[in-house]
Amino acid sequence: MDKTLIIFKPDCMKKMLLGTVLSRFEAEGFSVAGCKMMQLDSALLREHYAHIAELPFFPQIESFMASEPVVVMILQGEGVVGKVRELLGPTDSTKAPAGTIRGDFGETVMKNVVHASDGPEAAEAEIKRFFSESDFIK
Repeated sequence: MDKTLIIFKPDCMKKMLLGTVLSRFEAEGFSVAGCKMMQLDSALLREHYAHIAELPFFPQIESFMASEPVVVMILQGEGVVGKVRELLGPTDSTKAPAGTIRGDFGETVMKNVVHASDGPEAAEAEIKRFFSESDFIK
């Protein structure tokens, strides 16, 4: 069973869209294998965004992602990584078509409702970053 990491970002939480977005994932046949609410701290954000942590815009991302508690989730299902990215639409919400999650609810590149792993290897690493083995159903 394929798995991916989802982070319902602060804008999703503020707009109370968690249930709406999750229902879209469930309508595609994906199930929740792990879920928790957490406040992201600087150390975890620097690890998660290591590929951009030294860029000048990172402090804005860090501030945004730490601004509200988020929900992190493991979704599972056949082809979940690619299909979730398809459902989300492009990272830049202003370029995401209507009918995609980001097109319907996102605002910008940063305020784009949901983070999702961009490939199977990233999903595995991200799940290990946010969850321990005892946190999810196998």
